[in-house]
Amino acid sequence: MTRSVLLCGYYGEHNLGDDALLEALLHQLPASVTPLVTAYDQAAVEQRHGVATVQRRSLRNVLIALRQCRALVLGGGSLLQDSTSLRSLLYYGALIVAARLQGRPVFLWAQGLGPLRRLRSRLLVRWLLPMATAITWRDAGSARLARELGCVAPHGADAVWALPPLPWLGRGGPIVVCWRPTCLLTPQSWSVLLEALSQLAEAHDRQVLWLPFHRSQDDPLLQWLQQQGLMPPALLRRSRQVEAQLPSEAMAVFRSAGLVVAMRLHALILAALSGSPVAALSYDPKVQACASEFGCGCTDLADVLPSPDQLSAAWADALDQPTSADALRQMQQATAVHQALLQRLGA
Repeated sequence: MTRSVLLCGYYGEHNLGDDALLEALLHQLPASVTPLVTAYDQAAVEQRHGVATVQRRSLRNVLIALRQCRALVLGGGSLLQDSTSLRSLLYYGALIVAARLQGRPVFLWAQGLGPLRRLRSRLLVRWLLPMATAITWRDAGSARLARELGCVAPHGADAVWALPPLPWLGRGGPIVVCWRPTCLLTPQSWSVLLEALSQLAEAHDRQVLWLPFHRSQDDPLLQWLQQQGLMPPALLRRSRQVEAQLPSEAMAVFRSAGLVVAMRLHALILAALSGSPVAALSYDPKVQACASEFGCGCTDLADVLPSPDQLSAAWADALDQPTSADALRQMQQATAVHQALLQRLGA
């Protein structure tokens, strides 16, 4: 058995949020630990981070790799959930069970827990959690759900808050939107959001930059909205899609923005770390929880949407009003609990 530790997550899937989580995890990992990372685009992860990888979409290959490692770390995100699919939950459950059968310690690092929509999912997670050697949760909601399932463990903030912040340069800058497809939004709902965005951009004479965070899911959104005839002509004239291959490239866009309106959790966090003014659209409770924790305005897409005038006015109040330095500092300090867990790997 080598000294490697298997870092398991949704890495190398061209999702900037999970790429940022991997950066934070590698930054907090003790220097004495050699990481082996599960990744889909293995070449990209190996080139960017200088780490060895194993193909994450092959459970067989990951299980073989686990036998050569001394510990398993489930690294950030919401891995124990069934909203993506029950299959995903079974994948991570199989790794936890395999690690314990081999006598390997299991660490759940900065994890989100849930949603668990099925009774069998809750029963499975209730059975799995006691197998973990140590756990830290990324938010109070995850810690609360874990307690309901009989597991008490500390919570901090999402680990991406631990990345280095940047100074904001964006007063008078463009509006950046990091939006994603979601079943919560009907064409009528999309029209409300787009009309509000159009009003804001027109009233304050701002360009609108569309920044996809998940390549396969978010890239087609702007074109789809155009094809559906949902884009107001004035907004279309002001809109341009930009690309970011790395979290640092996304932060470079954010630090020059007058406002970032984010659906994606880690777009919200990286924008705040860039000092940018932010407003959230919550398609998932994790986004609402994060926005509440650091005092960001948030519209829950599961509720009846405000009118375009009301939304535009709320966003206008946030425009050119940078993230509070005190709130940012508190969120960063709350990630220390996750680093403390990883120190046990270096002992």
